[in-house]
Amino acid sequence: MTKTGQQHLASIRDDRSIYIDGAKVEDVTTHRAFRNVAQSVAGLFDFAGDASRRDLMTFETETGDRANRIWQLPTSYADLVERRRALEAWTAIHGGFLGRAPDHVASCISGMRMGLPVFEGYDPARAAALEAYYRYARDNDLYLTYVIINPQADRSKNAAEQADPFLTAGVVDRDAEGITIRGAKMLATGGVVANEVFVTTIQPMQPGEERYAVSFAIPMNTKGLKMLSRKSYEAQAGSIFDNPLASRYDENDAVLFFDDVKVPWDRVFIDGSVEMCQKQFHATPAHVYQNYQAMIRLKVKLQFLMGIAHRTTQTNGITQFPQVREILGQLAAEAAMVDAFVNAMEAKGAQAGPYFVPDRHMLYSAQVLTQQMYPKILNSLRELAGGGMIMLPSSIADFANPEIAAMIEKTQQSPAANAHDRVKFYKLAWDAVGSEFGSRHHQYEMFYAGATFVTKGHSFRTYDWGKAGGIVQSMLDSYDLDTKSAS
Repeated sequence: MTKTGQQHLASIRDDRSIYIDGAKVEDVTTHRAFRNVAQSVAGLFDFAGDASRRDLMTFETETGDRANRIWQLPTSYADLVERRRALEAWTAIHGGFLGRAPDHVASCISGMRMGLPVFEGYDPARAAALEAYYRYARDNDLYLTYVIINPQADRSKNAAEQADPFLTAGVVDRDAEGITIRGAKMLATGGVVANEVFVTTIQPMQPGEERYAVSFAIPMNTKGLKMLSRKSYEAQAGSIFDNPLASRYDENDAVLFFDDVKVPWDRVFIDGSVEMCQKQFHATPAHVYQNYQAMIRLKVKLQFLMGIAHRTTQTNGITQFPQVREILGQLAAEAAMVDAFVNAMEAKGAQAGPYFVPDRHMLYSAQVLTQQMYPKILNSLRELAGGGMIMLPSSIADFANPEIAAMIEKTQQSPAANAHDRVKFYKLAWDAVGSEFGSRHHQYEMFYAGATFVTKGHSFRTYDWGKAGGIVQSMLDSYDLDTKSAS
């Protein structure tokens, strides 16, 4: 059954080990670095569980109970579209700024569940563990994050070749109860407010790295698991008015340290197989399904940014300028392209056993192009705003001083908004585009799917070169040396 926001907040008051600014966090739901994003996530669960949205946000499981659509395994095109509409509604709440909201890793685990025969071919016991975990996570409406990247360290060496063999999280022991993990993984985006973490490696591995070839899921409060948080943009935000996005949607990123963490066998999905670590993503629908969700999120986020662009021109009274309309037209085309890609992924989807999954090449094409496009969109927003996003009152406190407020009223003029509304809008625009929070999202959208050579490699591997070559060959076959010219 779906859970309430309060139930989620209660579930993460579990004595997890989070460290920030030199100290351990006592309660993530009240700490000034995390309390607002915790409330934002709670709001997502309240939205999904609202009885008026029962059909939109939940589906009926094989037991007859209702579950959050983030866990749905679509068996038809209609199912896929229905689930997408739920994800769009959820994403609109945060404008796409929660990149690792609960629907992302749920999509990953669901995609692996759709590819269960691949796990069964590897090890029936591990496949049974995965199937049981999918049901457990679904039925308890868990919020999962994941860590699937190794610490950067010396990038010229693989995990086994590093000076410290346990820099990267790997197996240090096995016994009848399970495996013991030692080392680090990154980036646990959203981990501070998630229930559990899925741990594995998406990077290609080589023979000799079997120690690191694992796949498992554990609660965030597991003994020996420690989170080292980056700087909190929420803590630096000051007020919601001054930083409306950073103050509420800083999902955070963290390095996870595994200090001899015991993982029971019923939570282990892969143990020691370099080959299977790649198969879990690419021989199942997992990689496509999780990144299809990410593209739905980006689609909604770009709609939000289009709203910022148009409101900027209205605020400045420049919407009718031909050169401004040219910029808006380009932005509109780019946002529509992502919308079209999402629809194409669905329309060109195919059956994978009993399940209907999005088209791989449409997804990878979208990733390649949006990695290039997002920075261009931000630059266009800056161009439209000029100095409007910079020359703003220092903080909400300025409005409380009558003398300063009078100067704000005089200098923050707009043909479309009063001084208060103009400042409020441009504070939002700056937080999305130019603040430290906005800069983090710039970096995130460029690299969450992997380096550009990785996404381009996926596009290369999944394109139908045979069909393209066949058209060329057909044309070549239509003439030769002895072909007569048209008279």
